[in-house]
Amino acid sequence: MKISIAAVGRMKAGPERELVDRYLSRAAASGRTLGLTGFEVIELVESRVSSAAARKTDEAKNLRAALPQGIVVALDERGKSIGSPDFSGLIERWRDDGRPNASFVIGGADGLAPDFVKAADLTLSFSPLTWPHQLVRIMLAEQLYRTTTILSGHPYHRGD
Repeated sequence: MKISIAAVGRMKAGPERELVDRYLSRAAASGRTLGLTGFEVIELVESRVSSAAARKTDEAKNLRAALPQGIVVALDERGKSIGSPDFSGLIERWRDDGRPNASFVIGGADGLAPDFVKAADLTLSFSPLTWPHQLVRIMLAEQLYRTTTILSGHPYHRGD
């Protein structure tokens, strides 16, 4: 199964991008034997439309066009909060069910359009707090790497 992170906005070179690249590189290396591939980032340009609602609608249209067919997970502070073992269990189940792709979507500065969130297969929250998009991308990349370690029995994950 191919894993993608789709994000509105581009991440500049620097320590944040390096962390994302490091975690996704680790995930790709350890995911290969688990049938998990890709671990790529799809970056979309932020909309220049004047109102927040119109920007979210425009960005949702562009996200839909860029995503591969498969599972769509929207990241939103109003989504479901789960732990790392359950997160890895979802990915394992999707892989075992033969789902070809899973895309994790991070909206722009205004968030995701409500209709996009509603249409997603799952909406996840890392916290009810609002996080900068660069940090969400880092946290997601780390959780994808953590997933590969949980599924392979590697001791990186020491939680429950």
